[in-house]
Amino acid sequence: MTTQNKAYFYITVRPKSSKSSILYNNEGKIDVKITAPPIDGKANKAVIELISSVLHLPKSTILIDKGNESKIKKIVVLNINQEELDKILLKSIKNL
Repeated sequence: MTTQNKAYFYITVRPKSSKSSILYNNEGKIDVKITAPPIDGKANKAVIELISSVLHLPKSTILIDKGNESKIKKIVVLNINQEELDKILLKSIKNL
């Protein structure tokens, strides 16, 4: 039996924003702004799609592990180790 590589990071989601973006805030935490409302899973779907697009990773490898109904979410990325994910995050996400 093989163990699947996975890594994670936490985000704060800002639904119903004027435009979608992913940024490091002034505290070094990740803010995800999405235009979708937090209704019927629309915001969660938009979060996955945006993270996939910005990080250039397949949507199928990105999961919301905790916080499905919260603004603070734990995002798990499959098939990658933590060091690789951290490099991608630093390269792909802008600072405020």
